[in-house]
Amino acid sequence: MQLRVTFVAAARSSPLLAERFDDDRPLDQAGWDEVQRAAQDLLPLAAAELRYCSPTPRSRATGDALGYGPLVQLALRDCDMGRWRGLTLGEAMAREPESVDAWLADPRATPHGGESLVDFVSRVGGWLDTRPADDNGRIVAVAEPSVIRAALVYALKAPPSTYWNLDVRPLSTTVVTGRTGRWNLRFEGAFPQATRG
Repeated sequence: MQLRVTFVAAARSSPLLAERFDDDRPLDQAGWDEVQRAAQDLLPLAAAELRYCSPTPRSRATGDALGYGPLVQLALRDCDMGRWRGLTLGEAMAREPESVDAWLADPRATPHGGESLVDFVSRVGGWLDTRPADDNGRIVAVAEPSVIRAALVYALKAPPSTYWNLDVRPLSTTVVTGRTGRWNLRFEGAFPQATRG
């Protein structure tokens, strides 16, 4: 049984430097504009048998705007950042520099009182491993870039520190194929309009 899961990164809700932990803000105008530019290239993914999204407003809005009508999956929520929720990395660093350093250095650390990177990767990987396994089944999931990074670390069985080296741009697509416990990253044609900005 082979499964194909295409992750679509949610459109942005703020400039990159203003990204917040557990960000639940809706799409900003730039995000809506990006969705409109990318729609022609991403619309064919609506033909997937199963369509999911992260529970964030911007993931749901991105999926709806692309015509996916996605089903919200709580397992695809962003990492629980505890008391850092709503802060930028810079704000957390200004308040708790030693805690942020510990969190960045140790994937099992939870100085914020939330979820560790290891637990986050395991949760997202668990979702991936429990998808219905129809042969050649196709799934599309609109998710936060952080969730896609976690899925890639899990699928590739990479060290957790790899998470920090993955860059997932808004409205980019990432495809993994395989089945429970055996996933492959698949590179396909680019969606040039989706990667602007």
